[in-house]
Amino acid sequence: MCEIFIRADPESYASRTRSVRLHGVVTSLRLENLYWDVLEEIGRRDGLSVAQLLARLYDELVAARGEVGNFASFLRVCALRYMALVARGRIPADLAVPVRSLDPDRVLDQLPQGWAAPRGSRSGARHHA
Repeated sequence: MCEIFIRADPESYASRTRSVRLHGVVTSLRLENLYWDVLEEIGRRDGLSVAQLLARLYDELVAARGEVGNFASFLRVCALRYMALVARGRIPADLAVPVRSLDPDRVLDQLPQGWAAPRGSRSGARHHA
């Protein structure tokens, strides 16, 4: 089992720092190269550079949640969710199909519990009974 994972190219899990401008403030984000590659693919689908994608995600996260929290962690989760949704056929594997053209409700319908917050939810916290 582990060979499937340990045969990853070591360069894919090496970290790289990028500086991006979010609302006029330059910030540095450190992610593993594989995450940067996936974010680049997401942006490319919609004609955006990585910097433009990050600015858009940041703005939409603030609008939806009112805060950002740990943006680097959020970006890792975005990349992982993207790959999982492609694998499940929720996002077409065809890179010519822009993500912005997809119906979010349809993409997120009936996913496993914890994969999507309710629409309009402003809290990222999980509640346990």
